[in-house]
Amino acid sequence: MNISQLETLLTISKTKSFRKAGELLNLTQPAVSAQIKSLEDEFKTILVDRNQPVTLTDRGQVFLQHSERILDIVEELKQKLSDMEHIPQGHIVLGTTTSIAIQILPRILSYFQDQFPLIKTTIQSMASSQIYQNVENGLVDIGIGYIIERNPQIHASALYYDTFELVVSPLHPLAQTRNPGLKDLQGVPLILLSPDTVGRRFVESVFKQHQIEPNVVMELSSSEEVKRLVEINLGAAIISKQSITRELRLGTLRIVPIIELEVTHPVGVIYKSSRYINSAMQQFLNDLKGMPETHFISSE
Repeated sequence: MNISQLETLLTISKTKSFRKAGELLNLTQPAVSAQIKSLEDEFKTILVDRNQPVTLTDRGQVFLQHSERILDIVEELKQKLSDMEHIPQGHIVLGTTTSIAIQILPRILSYFQDQFPLIKTTIQSMASSQIYQNVENGLVDIGIGYIIERNPQIHASALYYDTFELVVSPLHPLAQTRNPGLKDLQGVPLILLSPDTVGRRFVESVFKQHQIEPNVVMELSSSEEVKRLVEINLGAAIISKQSITRELRLGTLRIVPIIELEVTHPVGVIYKSSRYINSAMQQFLNDLKGMPETHFISSE
């Protein structure tokens, strides 16, 4: 059974003629007869009384009622698919780091939800390395995180650039140090992100390059947790500059400039190259890529 056969039966019921039905459907009369015969064979019943004028049998009338419902559903489906071309809708699962979810996404999503209220988003927080894995495995539709690797299965496009900074409480001795260098961190208690994060890997590579053994007293999974402990002066930390804009404005944290840390890191949108991009994802990607870098970087 196919949609064309149902449309043919419906047209016959209205025209009461195989010939007229064929004219309306741009089919030959034998083609119309073949479609009806195919339906009757498939369902093992007689649907059409071929005496003139052509009418539907009792079973044909029951079949017609269900056919009309099916055709209505198909028409509704066509309309919804057409609407999605003009009014993007759907559901997006976003994977991002905790600091980006708190500091960056609210500005993006407030605009996006106002413009496209039919698109719903779910946010999952994770390390950037997990974003890549979850995008590749189809667990996350779109990731926003540090671009850390080249993967033929993954498309990554930079949105803005971030740095990792040494931050301390205003009461910490380093807050008063003039022209500090990386060597001044020898022995200083450090509160760092967990080993699976981009920030931690960067810090370890810098310390290793300068042959310094960091004094790591605590490891935490998110910048938000790190900031709270640094604020009460339990140690220094090296975390994303974009994650501390509020604390810098309030004066609860201070940046200690360390020249060896002044390396920019691209933060971008990440998605699987081969996956189907639905209208919601396409609109979200278009909006993200069209935003200026200043939209992501806090002005606080």
